[in-house]
Amino acid sequence: MALRIGADIGGTFTDLILTDESGLVFQVGKVLTTPDQPDEAVLVGVGQVLDAAGADPGQVSHLVHGTTLFTNALIERKGALTALITTAGFRDAVEIAREHRYDMYDLYMRRPEPLAPRHLRFELHERILADGAIRRPVDDEEVRALARELARLGVEAVAVSLIHAYVNDAHERRVAEILAQELPQVSLTLSSDLVPEIREYDRTSTTLVNVYVKRIAERYLRRLQGRLERERGITGSLFVMQSNGGVCEVDTAVQRPVRLLESGPAAGALAAAHYGALLGHPDLLSFDMGGTTAKACLIVGGQPSVTTEFEVDRQYQFRKGSGLPVKVPVIEMIEIGTGGGSIARVDAMRRLQVGPDSAGARPGPVSYGLGGEEPTVTDADLVLGYLDPGFFLGGTMSLDLEAARRVIEDKVGRPLGLSLLEAAWGIHQLANESMASAARIHAIERGKDVARLPVFAFGGAGPVHAFGVGGILRSPRVIYPLGAGVTSAIGFMTAPLSLDFSRSLPGPLDDLDWPAVSRVVGDMEAQGRAALSRTIPAEQVGFRRFADMRYRKQGYEIRVPVPNGRLDASRRQELQRNFEEVYSSIYGHTMSGAPVDIISWRVVAHGPKPDLALPRAGGGSGRAGSALKGKRPVFLPGLKGLAEVPVYDRYALGPEAVFQGPAVIEERESTVVVNGEATIRVDAGSNLIVDLARPN
Repeated sequence: MALRIGADIGGTFTDLILTDESGLVFQVGKVLTTPDQPDEAVLVGVGQVLDAAGADPGQVSHLVHGTTLFTNALIERKGALTALITTAGFRDAVEIAREHRYDMYDLYMRRPEPLAPRHLRFELHERILADGAIRRPVDDEEVRALARELARLGVEAVAVSLIHAYVNDAHERRVAEILAQELPQVSLTLSSDLVPEIREYDRTSTTLVNVYVKRIAERYLRRLQGRLERERGITGSLFVMQSNGGVCEVDTAVQRPVRLLESGPAAGALAAAHYGALLGHPDLLSFDMGGTTAKACLIVGGQPSVTTEFEVDRQYQFRKGSGLPVKVPVIEMIEIGTGGGSIARVDAMRRLQVGPDSAGARPGPVSYGLGGEEPTVTDADLVLGYLDPGFFLGGTMSLDLEAARRVIEDKVGRPLGLSLLEAAWGIHQLANESMASAARIHAIERGKDVARLPVFAFGGAGPVHAFGVGGILRSPRVIYPLGAGVTSAIGFMTAPLSLDFSRSLPGPLDDLDWPAVSRVVGDMEAQGRAALSRTIPAEQVGFRRFADMRYRKQGYEIRVPVPNGRLDASRRQELQRNFEEVYSSIYGHTMSGAPVDIISWRVVAHGPKPDLALPRAGGGSGRAGSALKGKRPVFLPGLKGLAEVPVYDRYALGPEAVFQGPAVIEERESTVVVNGEATIRVDAGSNLIVDLARPN
């Protein structure tokens, strides 16, 4: 029997799952993240799930991994000493950026510092024109002199981004050849390899991000790969989750770590889509709340949407334009700085604030007893009775209720003149409002009515808050999967092998150079087939095509599906219809008669999607009464106080059990809190379905 492991490193916890295709094996684990050495938590968690299942490590066919390590290295500026080589006259393009103020009224507005400081940005006197013609060739001696200067400065990584290299990569290739001879120990990334697309600033920024964390990625992934075999006896393949919702082998990941920046959140969206399809809900709102952040993602037609417009290291979390642009495919979601570890405080104007800063795994919330001194959302949930201090992580970790009460009273209650329960409820409700507001805006911007969508809730803290968030959004129901606390790790098990390729080839839809388009798309498909066939049979490789299209003179494009098969002028009308359908779904209208341009072409090469049955709890009867653990005081907003509420054992709830809220349903890694009127039922897959009572 082949087993698979998913391992997701979050800001506070590292989640693991051990499963097989049938769903009969379903063992989950959750351990505190070890920020100083992230692979340590993975190794501990892998041992935990293998031991709990009594499984032989030799049965593990592969492990899929996701991590925030590379994103954190960017934010904390802990990557390699990085230089940029560009065309003469463009040294400062990465600092000038788009000459756009994302907040025109903020006199102290900050931008992220370029990853290559000005003294490490170098110019070459070469030039390729927009049509690919060479106006001035590369001077080999100039490159060699530059290599000697880079060595003198101790540079560890070099990004090469020359003007118009997306049309003709000959100059970047020559520069790379010389640098490889002169500086073999230095990491190198070419923009024409990574993102051969129009827009110099975005292309250069992406290249810098990739090479900045490249050495960290290689060291970490190779170390993890070795330790899994040496210390845990796992000889199966190690795959890494990408931001686009696919997985790749380690050799690919270490060359393009920029594609891994959103690997954990992407897995959560994939899990929501997988569950939604199996449960008959192809359209839903994925709501993932962990210890540090919450993520919301729209699932439409059984698929999360994908974008190529992404930013890292935002100076203001919700302000587009305040971060470094990264032009790689990523599952589109909104991230909110609200998690279980988000810190609550009273500002100078006596207003309560929650997040975006977090206590993380160390020291964590005050109730963890690890040295935390600031009140957090988890502390508030504990005070409200939503969490059992003796059953956190299934009883493997105790929470200090008295410490949580003291810190909330001292730092929130007294300063605002509120009782302990009022202060704790204020923290909880403000977190709910922040998450609901962000989710609503995310849906509206994509032309969707979030009130029509079920909420799919997971993450360690998601089930505690989803009922409140769903109520604010006026959603019809909330769905809680079994093992909600580790559902992102389940998403790893549903991800196919996948690689993205792109090429800019601008042209009007009415007069495209179809032979050139066919060559470009064919080349990308050949690259994808060659890369994936190292892991799976070539006949199992499939392709999805897309084009970046816009109305003429618009500034930005939208991603439009392109039909398979021959690409020639006979496909023009079909592409026009596809563009208008996508445009209308986003903006609610089209511009009849306006000319349409295509800027770039994209190919997604993928393997077959893994089959994964829904996990099921064992031993439960069809009656809720047999799963009753007892009662405890829980804060109910309708009563504005505590009331005795039944507490149920999630694992003892059998299919077709039906009961009424208020109720608390506990499992090892998360707790479902229904703190109001609702009908709660268990479906055949052991998912909790909570139908929300609509106010009149």
